[in-house]
Amino acid sequence: MPSILSPVSTRPWLPLLLLVLLLPGMAQAQQASAVIAARASLSAWSDPLASLGTLRADESVTLSATVTDIVRELNFRDGESVEAGQLLVRLADDEAQANLRVAQALRDERRNAVNRLAQLQSRNLAPRADVEDAQAQLRQAEAEIQALEARLADYHIRAPFAGRVGFRDISVGTLVTPGTELVTLDKLDIMRLDFTLPETVLGQLAEGLPLSATSPAYPDEVFAGEIASLGSRVDPVSRSLMVRAELANPEGRLRPGMLMNVVVRRAPRDALVIPESALIPEGNRQYVLVLDEADDYRVARREITIGARREGEVEVIEGLVADDLVVAHGTERVRDGQTPRLLGILDENTSIPELLRRDRGATEANG
Repeated sequence: MPSILSPVSTRPWLPLLLLVLLLPGMAQAQQASAVIAARASLSAWSDPLASLGTLRADESVTLSATVTDIVRELNFRDGESVEAGQLLVRLADDEAQANLRVAQALRDERRNAVNRLAQLQSRNLAPRADVEDAQAQLRQAEAEIQALEARLADYHIRAPFAGRVGFRDISVGTLVTPGTELVTLDKLDIMRLDFTLPETVLGQLAEGLPLSATSPAYPDEVFAGEIASLGSRVDPVSRSLMVRAELANPEGRLRPGMLMNVVVRRAPRDALVIPESALIPEGNRQYVLVLDEADDYRVARREITIGARREGEVEVIEGLVADDLVVAHGTERVRDGQTPRLLGILDENTSIPELLRRDRGATEANG
């Protein structure tokens, strides 16, 4: 009686043949995993140190009256920009002007007397002592004029420097007395930013260290500056040091009293940087997948030593050199020794969505 055998059992070599035929395709599919790469590049780097600070005007003054009199003129508007030396407020100075004219007339009289006596003395018609007395009286009159002119300046309040005035809270005809505040004046083209830092970082601070500052008033803008000076004392209670920085303010948008978020960039240096997404952590060790451009982008797993991190990037201390090509996206799809399909290399002008759109378009065109 003949035995009944299945077709597969009569061909024991068939499963082996199918496996041999499928292996190249499986290997090719595995090796053709798509990845996106990035180059290790040198970039400006620093260790950030955050704090909160308050803005102050580069120069700020409250102009006050030093005499008692009535306001005669107001030559400014609220918030107006003024030049150095510009007359802002004039008090009633009629009496001071009259006293000055009297002193000037007396000076002219004594000057004429000196000239007459000098002519007579040159012809030996007047004693030298009379000439000297007349010259002394002339100097006395000139000194009196200088004193009256200085007193008259108290009636003319001028801007000591160029800047922006505040609100006008007085009117023409107001009686002011010594100490009465007339107007504020702030120099706003350069702003001073005062903030504190812990004493533990004192050894890492120096004048000229760069920093950046942001304000809730302008959330999308970063104001650059640098440390101008360090405080001479450490607060024994808070153990902090006062630091003053300078920020350029050419458009006058920053105002005294504003709260600023400050980030001091310590230890500025050129660092080797790669995307943080390229890291493959294993315990306390970090690895990356390096692509060999000379060998069809074959993958080589390499251990590296990293330093500081910032948003989306990491500093590489050891294990890579500039221009090394590493897998930035797709590290979970490739292994050491494989040859992936490179979609593109990230740079300042290329993004991941753009590379994916290009690959999708190329696939659809070839399909």
